[in-house]
Amino acid sequence: MESVFAKLILVLSIFGLFLFFINKVLRKWLNVEKKKLFSYGHVNDKHKKIDWTIRIIFIVFLFIGFFTKVKRDPLEHIWFLETHILLFVFIIASETARVIMEKRYAENRNDYIFSTIQLVIISIFLLSVFTTDFFGLMKL
Repeated sequence: MESVFAKLILVLSIFGLFLFFINKVLRKWLNVEKKKLFSYGHVNDKHKKIDWTIRIIFIVFLFIGFFTKVKRDPLEHIWFLETHILLFVFIIASETARVIMEKRYAENRNDYIFSTIQLVIISIFLLSVFTTDFFGLMKL
């Protein structure tokens, strides 16, 4: 078990470093400012409302998924109410909204290109994690 945990940490660390260096290179290439850590970075009030709507819908679906799982047989799964699927959809929806709002309203036109590249990289990583059971290290 310790070996699996160490491998999981290693995979996440490698991906984190990869994403860090890609971001650093893209920021210089596209001349995009670094956003504050742990901030939502909304482009305008419309983006803020859309983002919070997506978040509230995600939370509602989490509760629906939880209460559905509690009442059903543990071996019966509804795939679209699984937490990892909901999280993936949330990330895609939230970041897609960011890309659209940055394309339409951002002062720096390269912001949306940077966000799009980030979205593609994170989506590929998450899809590969979900489809390979974390590269064969665990079963979801």
